[in-house]
Amino acid sequence: MSEWFAKSAAQAALTDMPEGRRWVLRGGDAALAAAGAAFGASLPTQAGGVARVAGTPRAALWLGPDEIWLGTSMDDGAALEAALQAGLAAHAYSLVDISHRNVALELSGTHAAWLLNSLCPLELTLEAFPVDTVTRTLFSKAEIVLWRTGEHSFQIVLGRSFRGYVAGLLTEVSRELAAA
Repeated sequence: MSEWFAKSAAQAALTDMPEGRRWVLRGGDAALAAAGAAFGASLPTQAGGVARVAGTPRAALWLGPDEIWLGTSMDDGAALEAALQAGLAAHAYSLVDISHRNVALELSGTHAAWLLNSLCPLELTLEAFPVDTVTRTLFSKAEIVLWRTGEHSFQIVLGRSFRGYVAGLLTEVSRELAAA
């Protein structure tokens, strides 16, 4: 975490999220219904949709017509994977573990959207990008998955090798905010 973020947590704070388990799920309607039953909630069916399982770290993110990310904590990962494998056994599907491919950052604070909009082409107002909306986009030259988890908080999922690049850019942009 940069020194600026540490001093300006009310405006914006950048933190590393704990390691978690993530899978990409692809399949037809019957497979998605079976996966939802195993997951503990109906999976999202519309662009940008998110489904969470109350009282657990589980979240399902709709990233494309045939691409749903399923995520949970490391502690819950083995149980979820076993439930998914059992629930999907009678269906045609693809379930790929992408846990080690990505890391997640949380950007929170009253200026989080402003910082993201400095190098991200999306409109991040609450009206245009409400809480529990997710999409794949770019932050400068890095492909990210951006999930608005609260009014002033975002989860940024990105390739491990881009973590320093994105954090560094956010730090540079934050200097402009600090000077304003």
